Amino acid sequence: MENYNDLSKNNLENPMNLTPEQKKNKQLAEHLFPEELLSIESIFERYPKRELPKDAMVTRIAPSPTGFMHIGGIYMALISERFARQTNGVYYLRIEDTDKKREIEGARKIITESLHEFGLDPDEGENIDGVERGIYGPYKQSERKDIYKSFIKHLVEMGRAYPCFCSEEEIETMRTMQEELKVRPGYYGIWAKYRDADEKNVEEMLKQNKSYVIRFKSLGNNTNTFIHNDIIKGPLELPENDLDVVIMKSDGLPTYHLAHVVDDHLMGTTHVLRGDEWVSSVSLHYELFKALDFERPEYGHIAPINKIDESGGKRKLSKRKDPEATVSFYEKNGYPEIAVIEYLTNLANSDFEDWRKSNPDKPYTEFQLSFKRLSASAGPLFDKIKLHDIAKEIIVKMRAEELYKKVLDWSLKYDPKFWGILREDPEYWIKVFSIERGGSKPRKDIAMWSEVKEAFPFFIKEKFIKPDWSNFISMLSYDEIKNIINQYNEVFSFDDPAEKWMEKIKQIAAILGFAPDTKRFKKNRDSYRGHVGEIAQIIRFAITGRTQTPDLYQIMQVLGEQECKKRLTLK
Repeated sequence: MENYNDLSKNNLENPMNLTPEQKKNKQLAEHLFPEELLSIESIFERYPKRELPKDAMVTRIAPSPTGFMHIGGIYMALISERFARQTNGVYYLRIEDTDKKREIEGARKIITESLHEFGLDPDEGENIDGVERGIYGPYKQSERKDIYKSFIKHLVEMGRAYPCFCSEEEIETMRTMQEELKVRPGYYGIWAKYRDADEKNVEEMLKQNKSYVIRFKSLGNNTNTFIHNDIIKGPLELPENDLDVVIMKSDGLPTYHLAHVVDDHLMGTTHVLRGDEWVSSVSLHYELFKALDFERPEYGHIAPINKIDESGGKRKLSKRKDPEATVSFYEKNGYPEIAVIEYLTNLANSDFEDWRKSNPDKPYTEFQLSFKRLSASAGPLFDKIKLHDIAKEIIVKMRAEELYKKVLDWSLKYDPKFWGILREDPEYWIKVFSIERGGSKPRKDIAMWSEVKEAFPFFIKEKFIKPDWSNFISMLSYDEIKNIINQYNEVFSFDDPAEKWMEKIKQIAAILGFAPDTKRFKKNRDSYRGHVGEIAQIIRFAITGRTQTPDLYQIMQVLGEQECKKRLTLK
């Protein structure tokens, strides 16, 4: 591309040096922006260059407040936050709220709360309390309107922007004609109606207060290409931009294209990490940076999280089709936030899984995220089973007291009745959560807080219903089962240690012709009716109503003597 920024600042500031074309552009700029605006020099003084270590990255997450937080937004925030932290840089939050038609009340709070919950609070920008931190604000684009206007006015003065009075109907008619002619859609070349509009015609429409937008005047040629070195995707050959895109809407607010260029420059962003749907806009953004004579940041385009749909095809996670696309899904189901973060880290860099196995007790923040590994993650697939496995590994390491607190906090919001039960006897429930916790082979049966009540319903004493033995599958008749429970009742002692408790069950098994362990039964199947586990299973079903549970002895110790005796009494 040629050097587009060939008009010197001195020429524009000194009327004596202006060419007729420059005078015309300056007059147009004054007409479009008659109000007193900030000078470009004063803006630069207000936003000094950041003083950071040589290789420090300044990254940002820049969501729009449209009513919900996509899990992809947390994924992007995690990647941006990690690279900033790893390089002793800065990670900030910018709210891109210039599209007022799509803005939803309370959406900013959803954004800050979501980031906070997942441990991704920004260094700068709005925090969970609604307070902005940092000297490069305001961090809400709607509050930076005057800054954008100053730069848009500057582009008009340079002859790089102009007003366009096309109505929505005219734009739609243009699109229809382009489709019929099978030509590339967009506002360019012969289709750019107001690019070289007559000066007097423009002046007359402005006098009539006709609605207008301001468009960037591109000097690119779509048949020419250039190489964009994407820090994630690698070298990409792209066509030059030749579209005269809208940079200021009729409401006076900028579009994303102009706003992000101005903000990323003033806020000192070094690395723009964003979704790969923006690759097609790189050419335009390159030209805008060059037109404004701004140093361009590095761009990295990240593949979105995908899933395999019902037809077996691969597609992006969709907020309309996939509940797991929204952050609220993980909160409502009660996934530990750190489990979601570790899962997303693994999607970004697949070697995280091996790192975690080698470093089971280290915080995930010690793992070094890499662009090289990220580039290999071409559309990572969402895998709920993998997420559950990670969540189980994290939950099993929690102390019982911590687990109790997590479940209590979750149930307060999503299961108030269960919250009341948990809150009534904390000591009892901490004992429940202590069962099979710790040791070399801890039980991994919970991935979400919503699973706790279903996993342990037999601990809710007041709601326990004696089991229906018709549902119990066994080689033994009901009379034999009844006899086994009666025999166990005769020898049951709540004070027995685990070894003696098990020995009594083995004694009952021996009387009935069952092997004392599975190993002996397998060696001599013809000598036994079964093994001791089948006898213990009957006691388990009587106590819990289930055939699969954590350690039965520990369950009975937590339930207490009276409750166990009550459940061992058959009707």
